[in-house]
Amino acid sequence: MPARVSAATTDLDVHDSASTSTASRWAEFAEKVSGEWDGFGADFTAEGQAVELPESVVPEAYREWEVKVFDWQTQCPTLAESRDNSPSLTYKSIKLLPTVGCEADAATIYTVHERNISAPHNSAFAYLATGSYVAEWPIDSASAKSMELEHCLIDPTNRESRVRIIQVLQLQDSELKLLGIKVFVEQWYGPFRNGDQLGGCSIRDSAFATTERLKASQVSGGWQGLSAVAKVRTSHNMIQQLGDECASKSIRDEGDLILLPKQLWCSMKRANDDETRCEVGWLMDEGRAISSQCIFSSTAELKEIAITNETKTPK
Repeated sequence: MPARVSAATTDLDVHDSASTSTASRWAEFAEKVSGEWDGFGADFTAEGQAVELPESVVPEAYREWEVKVFDWQTQCPTLAESRDNSPSLTYKSIKLLPTVGCEADAATIYTVHERNISAPHNSAFAYLATGSYVAEWPIDSASAKSMELEHCLIDPTNRESRVRIIQVLQLQDSELKLLGIKVFVEQWYGPFRNGDQLGGCSIRDSAFATTERLKASQVSGGWQGLSAVAKVRTSHNMIQQLGDECASKSIRDEGDLILLPKQLWCSMKRANDDETRCEVGWLMDEGRAISSQCIFSSTAELKEIAITNETKTPK
């Protein structure tokens, strides 16, 4: 007679297998996301208009020439790791003061904003092994529930290129509102060094805030693709891996789109059931895109996160 395997043994084997798979995918994610990410960043209004830098940080020469400055040169040293089977991620968002010409030696830090997430934690974080992730960062506010919703998307064809789009959100009169947008266009410059070397003239990219914006016709209409989805378990406060891919279809209306430079867009739409869908996307080339979607409840609780690789549906 064949030996019987107890249900308890089977469950344990499945748990061990799942834990090994999760640890392996986190290690793959950590290898992709960790390093020195340098580039440029800019703020935009909720309508997608670039916001000028404060006059106090603009070099006098630019003011004399009446040159408006909209972009920060930025650094984002990032480290993801796992200790005692506990994953964590930390990064510093560094803004450098604008300089005239190529003054690498004169680059000066203006602000440093450090963020950390580990398990357990008090906000949502979901990732793909490719290095893409979505994070919800609560903002301390006495007046209303506020947060920054960060979407980090890695170029599927170039792992050393990424964008981070941050939607600044606030719950107002029982409705989630978009207050503004922050965009960072970054490239990988090497292993993690905690930002010990300022980028200066070595930056391969350039300022983008006032460059040509995406055209609505490039994004509107039907799309289809594969989505990796995670249901947010707020009671567990876990770092979550986005799940197995499933087929998805969507239709984007021109009126819902906030068009940005660098082939980027975002949108925020309230559904009939009082849920709010926040989305950002990156058009890789004509008819091919990667997007990130988040669904919030009527009380601004994050319910679902999805990252989708998609193609435009032929007319």
